[in-house]
Amino acid sequence: MEFDLPTVHDALAARLADREAIATPERRLSWAELGDRTRRFANLLVADGVTVHAERAELAPYESGQDAVALYLYNGHQYLEAMVGAFKARAVPCNVNYRYVEAELAQLLTDMAPRAIVFHGRFADRLGAVVDRLDRRPLLLQVDDGAPLLPGAVDYEAALAAAAPGPPPVEPTPDDLYALYTGGTTGRPKGVLWRQADVFVAAMGGRNFRERREWASVDELVESAAARVGPRVLSAAPFMHGTGQWVALQALHAGGSVVVPKVVDRLDPVDVLDTIEAERVTLLVIAGEAFARPLLGAMAARPRDLSSLVAIGSSGAALSPASVGELLQRLPQVRIRDTVGSSEAGSQAEVIRRAGDDGGPAGDGTFQPADGTCVIDDTRTARLAPGHDGTGWLARGGRVPLGYLGDPEGTARTFPVIDGVRMSVPGDRARQLADGRIELLGREATTINTGGEKVFAEEVEAAVRAHATVRDVAVVGRPSERWGSEVVALVQLEPGAELDVDGIVSGCADRLARYKLPKAVVVVDTIRRSPSGKLDLRWARDTASAAAGNAPAGTLASPS
Repeated sequence: MEFDLPTVHDALAARLADREAIATPERRLSWAELGDRTRRFANLLVADGVTVHAERAELAPYESGQDAVALYLYNGHQYLEAMVGAFKARAVPCNVNYRYVEAELAQLLTDMAPRAIVFHGRFADRLGAVVDRLDRRPLLLQVDDGAPLLPGAVDYEAALAAAAPGPPPVEPTPDDLYALYTGGTTGRPKGVLWRQADVFVAAMGGRNFRERREWASVDELVESAAARVGPRVLSAAPFMHGTGQWVALQALHAGGSVVVPKVVDRLDPVDVLDTIEAERVTLLVIAGEAFARPLLGAMAARPRDLSSLVAIGSSGAALSPASVGELLQRLPQVRIRDTVGSSEAGSQAEVIRRAGDDGGPAGDGTFQPADGTCVIDDTRTARLAPGHDGTGWLARGGRVPLGYLGDPEGTARTFPVIDGVRMSVPGDRARQLADGRIELLGREATTINTGGEKVFAEEVEAAVRAHATVRDVAVVGRPSERWGSEVVALVQLEPGAELDVDGIVSGCADRLARYKLPKAVVVVDTIRRSPSGKLDLRWARDTASAAAGNAPAGTLASPS
């Protein structure tokens, strides 16, 4: 059976009416209230002319026949209810990165062509500077955060209150779209188009995990959610990225609650931990080291009762073995789930660590594959057997996206069909070991070609991060007259630490071939990352190119 998201949400709202769905500092919503507000939002869109122009069967994989609704918002109940409400109107909610400057925002909205935009008031000036450049002025719904109302905009709460409360006059289908714009860390952001039926299974809790199968019916899912106390989930990652959206919807689909902290425009580790304690959060979601290190610092500064936590999930950026070990030492009751995933494939692989595991958090770069995950050859035409000596592309088959909005070439390249199975190949290089585990090597976009050899940045980062003085690291290539490109490590040191170039590089030499060792180490105040923890690759490359850095002593810098 295939599902559309509105049907799932309506069924959960009817069965779990009095259960809390969303808890924010300013408002708590029961499932009944969430159902009412999402229906009102849907009716608001439909009344303004939001519509379906063409059904899925009439379209190419890279085309959308549904109007888009841009979500230019921080985390909050408005983000989730606008997303679900858009689904109920058969519109396509689309994420907007609130870090974008005016030119980037204009480019994104031009590509998206939204029929409506929901935005926090503090973005009004930036939005106002670009909205008139669009081919059609969208409906503007402003969430009140104390800023003056943008001319032509409508107050979000007032619009909801005035909208019809009944079921919207549309019939959703499993072919209706879910769209997720990539972060654009290696190029122009792209809109990834998923069928709702596919993304529900791949990333939003559409599986019975105990029995490793898809839910047989909406009734089965709803009764499972009703029969247990659902998780209380706090995503420190923003809803504007896939990790934040997916974990929030997974929690709702399990009959749980989504908890939002007070500070939503940045990571505030003290606020996150205080919220976990006050709200008895059971699952915390972060994005790698950029989140883990500040949280550990806040834990060390002041004890709290975090005994409600049973799990920590990390996705989008790597967690170091040191951070995993310290988290398990401070929170021995939790399991840590480190996930490999992407906008184009959902969750592809994971590794779970618990206190007392044999060997501890090894951090060896290997993961257990999700259903459908495999490694394919360089031509993207055949699977590689487990234990194959070669390096290939990490791929996932089955429930994968349709394509990239408006990009037939990118769609064909990223979503090939192999042996009759549609695959997603987001761009990670990998090997599949003989025991089935996936050894993740890194993104092709960050691979460094030096002296005729390929170096995967993530592999070098893991080695550099193992040094006790390094809080965060980014490894990139920069032009070299001798090697074509040379490996450079940008390091953010632990507070009070002094740079130990030879120690960092000699530590890498114990784990890496000599040609992979950094030719220079550059100290920076902060490794610049997006709110989801992803490296700002353009900044990293510019910084490496502009800085002379420190070369290690002796011959360690030689690639041969």
